[in-house]
Amino acid sequence: MPAKPSDHGSQRHLPVALAARRTQLTPADPQRAISLDLRAIEGEPAAEDMDLRAYWRILVKRRWTVLGAWLIVVVTVLIGTLLTTPIYRASSTLQIERDTIRVVDVGAMTPLEGAGDRDFYQTQYELLKSRTLAERVVNQMGLGSAEFERLRPRSLWSRFTGLFGADRAVSVASTSGAAARPAQADARQNSLINRFREGLSIEPVRNSRLVRVNYDSPDRAFSQRAANAVVETFIASNLERRFDSSSYAKGYLEERLQEFKQKLEDSERNLVGFAQKEQIISVGEQSTSLSEQSLASLNAALGKAREDRIRSESMWRQAQASRGLVLYGEAGGQSMIKSLQESRGKLLAEYQDKLRMYKPDYPLMLQLKGQIGEIDRQIIDEIANVKAAIRAEFLGAQEQERLLNEQMIAVTSEALDLQNRSIQYNIYKREVDTNRQLYDGLLQRYKEIGVAGGVSTNNISVVDRAMPGSQFKPSIKGNMVIGMLLGLLLGILLAVAFEYLDDTLKLPEDLEKHLGVPVLGVIPMLKKTTPQQAWQDQRSAFSEAYRSVRTALQFSTATGAPKSILVTSATPSEGKSTTALTLARNFAQMGTRVLLIDADLRNPTLHKTLGIDNSRGLSNLLAGAVRANDVIVTTRDKGLMVMTSGPLPPNPAELLAGSKMLSLLTVAGVKFDKIIIDGPPVLGLADAPILANVARGTLLVVEAGETRVSIARNAIKRLQAAHAFVVGGILTKFESRQAGYGYGDYSYYHYQRPAALPRPRPT
Repeated sequence: MPAKPSDHGSQRHLPVALAARRTQLTPADPQRAISLDLRAIEGEPAAEDMDLRAYWRILVKRRWTVLGAWLIVVVTVLIGTLLTTPIYRASSTLQIERDTIRVVDVGAMTPLEGAGDRDFYQTQYELLKSRTLAERVVNQMGLGSAEFERLRPRSLWSRFTGLFGADRAVSVASTSGAAARPAQADARQNSLINRFREGLSIEPVRNSRLVRVNYDSPDRAFSQRAANAVVETFIASNLERRFDSSSYAKGYLEERLQEFKQKLEDSERNLVGFAQKEQIISVGEQSTSLSEQSLASLNAALGKAREDRIRSESMWRQAQASRGLVLYGEAGGQSMIKSLQESRGKLLAEYQDKLRMYKPDYPLMLQLKGQIGEIDRQIIDEIANVKAAIRAEFLGAQEQERLLNEQMIAVTSEALDLQNRSIQYNIYKREVDTNRQLYDGLLQRYKEIGVAGGVSTNNISVVDRAMPGSQFKPSIKGNMVIGMLLGLLLGILLAVAFEYLDDTLKLPEDLEKHLGVPVLGVIPMLKKTTPQQAWQDQRSAFSEAYRSVRTALQFSTATGAPKSILVTSATPSEGKSTTALTLARNFAQMGTRVLLIDADLRNPTLHKTLGIDNSRGLSNLLAGAVRANDVIVTTRDKGLMVMTSGPLPPNPAELLAGSKMLSLLTVAGVKFDKIIIDGPPVLGLADAPILANVARGTLLVVEAGETRVSIARNAIKRLQAAHAFVVGGILTKFESRQAGYGYGDYSYYHYQRPAALPRPRPT
């Protein structure tokens, strides 16, 4: 007997295990063998690359779950949509401007809004949705609880409860406002306002100053009324806020005007009383007293007198310093002197002219000379008179300057004394001026606000009034699209959830991934025929699958198929008896001598399948009652001999653990080429591990979609604990369609037979 490895999990990573895995596949599927080798060597990255296709296979496999969930959601959404009360929406469009046309420009009366102020429009939206506005609309429309109950959307549950009078009780309680207490009346009013606000929605128009005011209600006419009422009330409240702000400012200014008027009167009274007491007379706004004005006038007169004195003094000094008529004439410039000088010049010219004809003592010459002397005397007298006038002018200017200086000194003393007495006067006067300015400013502001308050400018206008509402919801098309998407999503989630919650071994890859055993074959599910009928059709997928398993067993070890093979499963009814019988027949068809032993001493089935008497069998042989030749039965299949289980013993494990079982396999191994043992299930019984220990190879049968991973792992652990050599696994009752797209390669087929050839009979 060949040595059996104790740890098959580590054996998967050895070259020998890789060779065995290559040989377990049929020659007709070399591409799959190469794929498995690569996955084993590279740490199975191919499984990760196939994630999307794996999910697709899950969806295809559980397509009825997806379709069922999709149909349930779609039908539910459709029924709910058809039973839902239709809601009608009426919309009114408003235009809200930051600035309005200012008929009267009153600075700082209206808050200034910046060009990028986003808070302004957000404030308007919140005002439209405010509870105060809703309360005004409810009061103006005269809405009551009964009307709201009539317009309230009715759900299926509310309709059901309404049949028992629940809604009628609520209606009666809501309409008994006359007898309700104040607290109940306030609660009812708040409930009405909240119900009205539920149907109101604000929809700003993007990139514009427009906003749509929508109202949803089961009554299209009520939706129109409510939307228009909200818009009209909002505009009215906006105007009222502006008027109230101007009225408040006007009242405030009236109070301040009275206050400042009284202050102005008191300050003026104090100023006049102090002026009378101190004898201070004010003649204008720019001067405080007559002394200051006199001082200014004297100062100007003194300056003028000083200029006149300096000028006259300069002329007097020039007159004193002049010698001769020409110098004085040039300096004085008086007209008399100039005319005398001109006459003298003419006489002197005539005298010189006559001197060429007459002698100086000639009477005519003497007469001219006397005239010239008379003119010289007159010039001298005139010069003396001019000097006297200049001197008198100088002395008068000097005296005037002196008198003005004396007066200036007196007035200055008086002004300084007045300034000392005017300190408190100036304080009173400044107080009067300040109060007068404040009073005048408030009075002007009061008049401006009065004018601006009467204008009542408005920055909100109605663009489109609401029309009778159109149906807004439910939208059958939109709900169906959403329902289809949600149904599809729910179906996918359920399919994936069910798949991952289903921890059964469903695919060939699961045996390698979870159990670490190579897959020797995949047996399709039989739906319309029995295993016996399917095996008789040598071209059926069932027969082809088991021939593939036979071929894989021949290459499972370096020396070929094991001499003795135990066929077992983790749990009952997984197809191990069918597998054992079919493999025995397939090996017998190859011309080998095969012994099929039914070692399931608890629930044998081979004798029923083959129609053989089970009065004597393995149990009798192990008990020592018969010999081996007495219990081996020849079948109709050439080369196939069968040993049935015999009567069911009370202690199957003790019989199988005895030395006679090992002796049977040793002796039978000499006479037969292959020994196929149909064993009991692994879990819960000690029979299978005992048989696996004495057999040279163990073949584990796994039912697709039924055997759980944990159960199969426990079975592998028990076999390994018994030092069994698990050559591989077989996946039975496999349905490629249920497994999903991508497993069509497990659906075997055969070529079509020629019509002229007769169908062969099964042997």
